[in-house]
Amino acid sequence: MAATAILPEGVAATTKVFHRKLNHEPLFIDRAEGVYLYEAKTGRKILDGCGGAAVVSVGHAVPEIVKAVSEQIGRLPYISSATFAHQEAEELAEMFCIDSGMSRALFLTGGSEAAESAIKLCRQYHVENGESERVNYIARQKSYHGTTLATLSLGRHGRRRAHFEPLFADVFHEVSPCYAYRHKLDQESDEQYVARLGGELDAKFQELGPGTVSAFFMEPVVGATTGCVPFVPGYMKMMRDVCDRHGALLVFDEIMCGFGRTGKLHAWQWEDCQPDVQILGKGVNGGYSPLSVVLMNEKVVDVFRKGSGAFMNGYTYQSSGVGCRAALECYKYIKKHNLVEQCHERGLLLEKLLNEKILPHPNVGDVRGKGLFWGVELIKNKATKEPFPADHPVADLITAEAIRIGAVVYPGMKGAADGVLGDHVMLCPPYTISEDELEYLVDVLVESIKAVLG
Repeated sequence: MAATAILPEGVAATTKVFHRKLNHEPLFIDRAEGVYLYEAKTGRKILDGCGGAAVVSVGHAVPEIVKAVSEQIGRLPYISSATFAHQEAEELAEMFCIDSGMSRALFLTGGSEAAESAIKLCRQYHVENGESERVNYIARQKSYHGTTLATLSLGRHGRRRAHFEPLFADVFHEVSPCYAYRHKLDQESDEQYVARLGGELDAKFQELGPGTVSAFFMEPVVGATTGCVPFVPGYMKMMRDVCDRHGALLVFDEIMCGFGRTGKLHAWQWEDCQPDVQILGKGVNGGYSPLSVVLMNEKVVDVFRKGSGAFMNGYTYQSSGVGCRAALECYKYIKKHNLVEQCHERGLLLEKLLNEKILPHPNVGDVRGKGLFWGVELIKNKATKEPFPADHPVADLITAEAIRIGAVVYPGMKGAADGVLGDHVMLCPPYTISEDELEYLVDVLVESIKAVLG
């Protein structure tokens, strides 16, 4: 079952927009407010249970944020960062660096730009540091770091990479993910599993030549590719130790899981394991205007300061006035209303509801996540963890049914199990969602799974 497109009055059914899927026209939404979307033709309201792609952090159309961003558009929407600076970027950078302990912040417009810039930042860092032989990058199987050629090369999700593999460079490599449901052995403790993954990363360094590795990239809590898979305790620090031992930089991709989404401002704060470079996006701007962030520690900045003093990287809308103001107002709103703490508390309720109402279903293999960032893995056989076949679009069908009932969830692209097969849906609502709305969201998902899978 697919969600039926309902076009507004007077709009031709034949779209000229190059939508993501040409054989399916998305549902038209007229407006959004709080945690609800309103359908264009009927006015029917739909609970936003995923914030787009975990973008909507503070809720839709918050009046004080709308007012501030509108003021910015009327006063200083854009200036070139190559020549000028503005107060909004300075204040935003100050907040990020104080709360994270990082040294500098770079503001871009999307997650792919941030990841691409981080790749280049790591490379130039080593060149400026006199180690130009460091050209290799390591990421994890089934990871996703963006959709440009470099970030697709770095990421390891088979379905997203398939058409473009002939264009990829050979300096991008992979190790196993930290994915306990699929890869932790039956009799293996968390400590043993973490040690095994640490040994594998160390072996990859040895294989490539320890002095040739530039950086290791990872999502502390994996987003769209496998559905909110969290780190096993001790894992981040193990990766930190291996990178430090061999002089490589550690990069945390928190584009989807960061900025309060897991119940901490930064997901790495759960283990107090600060990276060398961190990238953020999505929830940072709450959907009010595009913005992404690259944070770097003093070790990285100091090498640039003592070297050329310039990062060879620049984008037209870098440090966008509107983007920085939107993120600044979202940041202030989150602090004012203690939404990171609320995200953690609501997450505990969501965990309880998912374990009680969703996990017992025979086609649900696992529920996992942190804060308001939870995934539900859907399997054909619970005992063997066998995924559904490639031609069965389970996540899309469940999402369509949920929208029909009255809530939207995030449908993961197939590949959670092995990069090609494996289905999941995700729940990542705005941090402002109420307890009653969370219960409704889970009930809708229960009914949707039953309708599609029995």
